Amino acid sequence: MKTLIYNCTALLMDEGNTILNNAFVVVEDIYIIYVGVERPQAEFSQEIDAKGNVVMPGLVNAHTHIPMTLMRGYGGGCNLQTWLNDYIFPVEEKLDERSVRAGVQLALAELIASGVTTIADMYMFCDAICDEIVQAGISGNICRGMVLFAPTFDPNTNAGYLEMQALMRDWHGKNDGQILIDTCVHGEYTSNPALWEAMAGFAKEHEIGMHVHVSETKMEHENCIEKYGKTPLQTLADYGLWDTRSILAHCVWTTEDDWALMKEKDITAVHNPVSNLKLGSGIARIPKMMDAGVQIALGTDGVASNNSHDMFEEMKFASLLQKGISCNPTMVTAYDTLKMATTNGAKALGRKTGQLKEGYIADIIMLNQSAFNLTPCHSVEENLVYSANGSNVCMNMSRGKVIYKDGEFFTLDISKLQSELKQYALPLLFGSK
Repeated sequence: MKTLIYNCTALLMDEGNTILNNAFVVVEDIYIIYVGVERPQAEFSQEIDAKGNVVMPGLVNAHTHIPMTLMRGYGGGCNLQTWLNDYIFPVEEKLDERSVRAGVQLALAELIASGVTTIADMYMFCDAICDEIVQAGISGNICRGMVLFAPTFDPNTNAGYLEMQALMRDWHGKNDGQILIDTCVHGEYTSNPALWEAMAGFAKEHEIGMHVHVSETKMEHENCIEKYGKTPLQTLADYGLWDTRSILAHCVWTTEDDWALMKEKDITAVHNPVSNLKLGSGIARIPKMMDAGVQIALGTDGVASNNSHDMFEEMKFASLLQKGISCNPTMVTAYDTLKMATTNGAKALGRKTGQLKEGYIADIIMLNQSAFNLTPCHSVEENLVYSANGSNVCMNMSRGKVIYKDGEFFTLDISKLQSELKQYALPLLFGSK
């Protein structure tokens, strides 16, 4: 199938910060095969008139926990440890595959409608998560969240490890790479060296990525230094966790020495500003990390601590926070922030997406330029980061297929989802309300 998108304002997200007016984008199967200002002479299976709207790469949410959408806002007003131990962990004990599928579908509807085409997710029930993502049409780097409180680790009996092995067998590389499986350590504070060695070995054996929470809170960071004499990032480095493509969620309390190690190991920090603010965890020093050569991607974290999957909101916070605390309006420009949400996230996940470029995966979104909050437009980048929100997305094409357009979902049954939430998932977790 060959698709032509025409009459668009194309934000390419290339190194030259190129914006093409009255542009044409051609998609064949799952790839972009042309971007330019001359109409290609060819026959097309479908033509999409962009009506002058902005067309850009789909957004990459590089850290989330999508089943936790069922817990949106639950336990608000607490710090991370209280929130986890008193609210989240008890509810998660009640989860089953059916309720997880409902939570995943709810998250996917929100993500798709707000312009996300690729996610990195860390959770449980990953077989169900992978299945729902494939049906919905976006791409996902999926890892089974791994914790260990026992002093020893037995790969033959550990449920998470067995699930991870099955995921590698059944899902890694599915549909030309729509699903990629990464390995995971939930965090230094929820595990120990027995797990770290096992996960580093698994990642090396299978040549896959690593996804870890690092230095999210001051308490986590300082307790690790007290216990091991090193920061969480440096402690985990001793066990080989960063000897593969790695993404580190949060990094709020990381140090200059940490950043040097991150640059050396080509580790990406995934900034989650809204979740960090809501939980009172702090503000990551993003400009200093960037100055140190660390690549920054962007994520929402789970909706339970955000309370939204809106990456446009995340971009606005990511940029404005740094300007405010530095009293410098040049810090973290709009284009810097757009890179975090597109090209940087794509590189961090080992994916050829995040740009409108020939040979790249056709993950393309369109925003309604005639919306009141986007009118007038003096700068496309400024509009996208500081004015836009997820509701301005009027088309989501993931992997060359339009899966959402003008409020209509083509891969999700919204009425069935709403019934499943009301009749099963929410009563299971929270009882009758």
